Amino acid sequence: MTKVTILQINDSHGYLESHPEFYWKGSKEIYRNAGGYARIASLFNQIREEQPGNVIALDNGDTIHGTFPVVSSRGEAMVSILNALNLDGMTAHWEFAYGPDHFKRIVEKLDYPMLAINCYDENTDDLVFPPYHVVKRGGLRIGIIGIAATIVDKTMPAHFSEGIYLTMGNEELPLYVTHLKEEESVDLVIVVSHLGYPQELKLAQEVPGIDVLLSGHTHNRVYEAVVVNGTIVIQSGCHGSFIGRLDLTVNGKVQHFRHELITIDDSIPPDPEVEALINTAVAPYKDTLRAKVGETRTALNRNRVMEATMDNLLLQALLKTSGAELAFSNGWRYGAPVPAGVITLNDLWNIIPTNPPVSLCEITGEELWEMMEENLERAFSRDPYNQMGGYVKRCMGLNIYFKVENPNKNRIQEFFVNGKRLEKSKTYTACFVTTQGIPERYGENRQHLDVSAIDVLQEYIEDYSPVTAELQGTVVPI
Repeated sequence: MTKVTILQINDSHGYLESHPEFYWKGSKEIYRNAGGYARIASLFNQIREEQPGNVIALDNGDTIHGTFPVVSSRGEAMVSILNALNLDGMTAHWEFAYGPDHFKRIVEKLDYPMLAINCYDENTDDLVFPPYHVVKRGGLRIGIIGIAATIVDKTMPAHFSEGIYLTMGNEELPLYVTHLKEEESVDLVIVVSHLGYPQELKLAQEVPGIDVLLSGHTHNRVYEAVVVNGTIVIQSGCHGSFIGRLDLTVNGKVQHFRHELITIDDSIPPDPEVEALINTAVAPYKDTLRAKVGETRTALNRNRVMEATMDNLLLQALLKTSGAELAFSNGWRYGAPVPAGVITLNDLWNIIPTNPPVSLCEITGEELWEMMEENLERAFSRDPYNQMGGYVKRCMGLNIYFKVENPNKNRIQEFFVNGKRLEKSKTYTACFVTTQGIPERYGENRQHLDVSAIDVLQEYIEDYSPVTAELQGTVVPI
């Protein structure tokens, strides 16, 4: 019998330090601080000391983007911190936000491999990154396969995928599983994926021979591992607030496992070396980012699928600045919550770290209906492989009532704009941020205003502090 421990971090979104995190307690929302790479490093080191030579640590991606120190350094601020974790492999999604060429330069500085069986050079059809990596732990040969986020070239801004294309990876995966077992003689196969929990459960059902599938992208807090087609599947929240621990007992195959979703809280002492690296990374921005912008009466978060208070604040600010009838932003999952009270400049950068310009367009009622049906399909498709969104697109100025269970293009029952029934032949003015707010194929007379999202948020909060941004029932399943 051999014991192996797998440690998972996924979707940390560049949250180097401890931050507020959202929890449910019965029907109540509560907020407690969690996360921080110094504590994650400390936990990893502790587990490695307990089980020397038997630990594998893996990262599912959405790592080197999401907070001001990380984005302003184009990911460079995280390199030394990530290397200090002694990871064994990683895959990617928002890492492509700096463009594939810059991402590859970051990868060259990492002490561990970036893995993706489904990311190709569009000119040569060659893989951009290695498809797998083999490590030895506890006398076992363990194959690690990576699958990057397939949506990088489908729903993300165009610069994410310059010169590359991505597949789902479901056709390639069986070939690599077979190769690892027959040609590399591995004892275990681990897949580290950024497709999303629904997609990865389907993948595990389709592809035999995977021992462990580490899931990412959808920010699921999986408190109890599930077994699908003999594959153990876990996912471990987001923002570095949680770490997944999976202890395996292996004798020819996995005989037994124990899973724990560990909260990274102040009961874990920070590792002093990693804490020093973090302090160096954030020091140039600390005083600026802690500046008070105003206050909020509403706790701001992104913990609901249909609508979120954090995005309602952003949309209120967009409407006030633009004078448009409607406002849209993407259904982002990332962004640490802001409890009721003080809002700092750091909070604004956490809400929308790309700080895009505010845009305007004219869009017909017909296009609005089609765009929202498309978005609902990407959120709730019966086929997980067709789920390509974050949460439902964030909207203000409209009310949609829809049937989740209906098929594609037939979900919306009622559609109102500012209290009046949508007229498909009418043209409306809409403001938005990024092409994920309103994709380029919708609307016309698109223009960028000479103002960015952070400026708009800051001005709005300063003018209306203390602000409120309650849920309004904009998109409602019936």
